[in-house]
Amino acid sequence: MKAILIVGILLIALGVISLAFQGITYKTDKEVINVGPIQASAETTKRIPLPPALGAMALVGGAILTGAGLKKKLKKSKES
Repeated sequence: MKAILIVGILLIALGVISLAFQGITYKTDKEVINVGPIQASAETTKRIPLPPALGAMALVGGAILTGAGLKKKLKKSKES
């Protein structure tokens, strides 16, 4: 029961972050020249795009899981 709530909340958070940033950006260092004592490198920025549909699916899935977890929790508390 708690696991469903935690997974649902995490999915909601990931969905919101995915919709807000719409991708993951990271930087890499690439060695351009390496001749004896002379070295030069260039920093390149790369991006992995995340489609908005992925964020929306995570958001909806998280809401469904959170709702199911809360429903189970309420049902169990009424039985006690």
